[in-house]
Amino acid sequence: MPSGPFRELPPPQAPRGGRWWQGALRRFVLLALLGSLALGLGACAAASRPPQGTLLNALALQIQLTQADVAQALSLESVGVPVVSRVRVEQQEPITIGQGQGLRIAGRFDWRLGKDPFRVDAPFEIFLERGDRGESWRLARPSGQAPEGEQEWLTYPLPLRTSTS
Repeated sequence: MPSGPFRELPPPQAPRGGRWWQGALRRFVLLALLGSLALGLGACAAASRPPQGTLLNALALQIQLTQADVAQALSLESVGVPVVSRVRVEQQEPITIGQGQGLRIAGRFDWRLGKDPFRVDAPFEIFLERGDRGESWRLARPSGQAPEGEQEWLTYPLPLRTSTS
């Protein structure tokens, strides 16, 4: 056997008593624990997302508010209530809205106006502020910069309970 840092390793041997399955069982249990931990962390991230119904309501309200702003600027009437469906969230990140906690959510959604047969697939970016007790959400819209350079927000309440969760 050579001396120094390069020594020959002994050949691998099966565990004594034929209990090879104990090592395999330990590895399986370790992988199962790591997998459940990863699923648990993923569930926490999903739990912080507002319910689907809240997203639908927030998008419909954002369309209505934008319509009202445009109609007022052009001295026109708003053209119907939007019907929002199929929300696909692509990004979500926590943000601070005023003194509260919120989310910036971006993705795509389908919508149409009232009885209009044409459905539009459109990108979106909305800001939602979480209620004080974490049970409610408010639509938040940037309204300009404060003199200190901090973003100011206008917030609008969303229904507590929705038919689609």
